Amino acid sequence: MADSGVGPVETQFFTSDKSFNFSSGGQLPTITLAYETYGKLNEARDNAILVCHALSGHQHAAGTRIDNTQDIGWWDTMIGPARPLDTDKFFVVSTNNLGGCHGSTGPSSINSATNKRFGPDFPKVTIEDWVEAQVLLADHLRIDSFAAVVGGSIGGMQALSWAVRYPLRVRCAVIIAGASRLTTQNIAFNEIARQSIMRDPDFSDGNYYDNRKPPSSGLAVARMLGHVTYLSDDHMQDKFGRERREDTGIFQIESYLRHQGDKFSQSFDANTYLLMTRALDAFDPASAYDGDLVKALSPANAEFLIISFKSDWRFPPARSRELVKALIAARKKANYAELNARGGHDAFLLDDPTYHRIVKGFLQRNA
Repeated sequence: MADSGVGPVETQFFTSDKSFNFSSGGQLPTITLAYETYGKLNEARDNAILVCHALSGHQHAAGTRIDNTQDIGWWDTMIGPARPLDTDKFFVVSTNNLGGCHGSTGPSSINSATNKRFGPDFPKVTIEDWVEAQVLLADHLRIDSFAAVVGGSIGGMQALSWAVRYPLRVRCAVIIAGASRLTTQNIAFNEIARQSIMRDPDFSDGNYYDNRKPPSSGLAVARMLGHVTYLSDDHMQDKFGRERREDTGIFQIESYLRHQGDKFSQSFDANTYLLMTRALDAFDPASAYDGDLVKALSPANAEFLIISFKSDWRFPPARSRELVKALIAARKKANYAELNARGGHDAFLLDDPTYHRIVKGFLQRNA
């Protein structure tokens, strides 16, 4: 794998020139999406790959920010010259989802109708809404079809939705540590996280922006809970064990979680967290077909790569195998890899050689 990445990158912004209709019935007169691109779009405009981020992600997937060279993209090991998403061959597009808090229109944006932040009045969003917003961006970039749509976790759900909703615009779909819908346990974890936010005294029913005091404590606890479920027991044992900090005497894992929670609460919007976890809970393409996932997948035309990790107990391999079986039953081209990486659900973010080799080989052969 090459040492040099994509280098400094500047976030770009696309603003639609028409109103956006949410699947919930809400509407906005216009929306803005923050996005970044890496590599070059070829003359045929057919070498584009769309990267869909996970719950707390954003558009900065690779390289460094122009104004902060220490801020490295969350999937930098995956995107760049000679890397799995090879920017010498592909034009990679990464967006911040609609409803986000890193430049795309979301609850912390100003509502032109009131001159105040949307807050809890922002329309309910779904994964299908994210796809529709990304379609507008693709049209703006004059990309008629993607060589691949790639995502991990909730990003994988977006890739699946793309393949079903726009079969002629997706040649390959790469779904990593994903599922066709959440388990009851997953929904339960998300609800506990939401309750920790909404029960924070500073939440103020979501109208906390004017108070200049966001529900940081609740959001930090939500992040700590989520973070524990994203890691495997083995990974935490390897990294922290039962070691204590010499200065405070608390366990290293306690210190780590507190740091992660505090850091997250300073960079993420609580209303966005509520929106995105609810979108994650609601996703279930089979629900429109009386629970028949095979029928739900029948419109897809893409070749699929499904990857799971044995240490991932939040999105376990059984959920990926369920999706693969449905794809095969629907007579779709499906490739599957079940890997031994110890990183738990977050293994999709790690620099694992086997994992990267599989993604790179699939894209080189098919995309």
